[in-house]
Amino acid sequence: MKGSCAGPVIFLFAAVLLTSCNGENPNEETMLLYSRASSSYAQGNFTEAASMLGPIKHFTPALVLRAKALYFNGQGDQALVLLRRALRRNPGSGEASLFLARILREQGKDQEALDIIEVLLRDNPQDLRALRIASDLAALAGNTGDAAALLDRAVEASAETALVFIDRAKLRWTAGNGSGALEDLRRAEVLLPWNTPLVRGLRDLRSVLEKDAEEKNEAK
Repeated sequence: MKGSCAGPVIFLFAAVLLTSCNGENPNEETMLLYSRASSSYAQGNFTEAASMLGPIKHFTPALVLRAKALYFNGQGDQALVLLRRALRRNPGSGEASLFLARILREQGKDQEALDIIEVLLRDNPQDLRALRIASDLAALAGNTGDAAALLDRAVEASAETALVFIDRAKLRWTAGNGSGALEDLRRAEVLLPWNTPLVRGLRDLRSVLEKDAEEKNEAK
């Protein structure tokens, strides 16, 4: 149950933050419809989500979510129109920019996609998705050195994410959530460069915690 609700909650939370910044004031009915559509989208029901959001014309998060649903449903051209409309309403929408660049790249409009990605990376140099698209565009242009450098930056950004998992693992272990702590350590290990001192230390720590957890289970 928790897994099925997390996605819609994240979408709704992001929408509230966005509307508070750009001055949009959706009514309760719009927010309820957006929440239901977010739930359908999170469950992979893209056609249903897009259909539910159709009546909403002036709420940027709904435009972006409908565009994403259409994109994943194979309707890239319609998604493109919605994303451009969303960016006219809110030029600072990173999600709209990212998916617009993604579609443009797939349509062979590499320069326009690159222009968008460069703006995103100026605002957030560690945006993993933007770095991957930029790397892909560089590789397509034959700039393999630039492509590799961009992926190096993405790896460094992933390492920062790994540290977040390590911090949460500490909190979870202290709170008695051993399984959650171990899962976070496994995720951190995957994100870090292979066989570095930190990864080796994580493996040793995970072994100790796993042994401790087994002993506690045996003692019950």
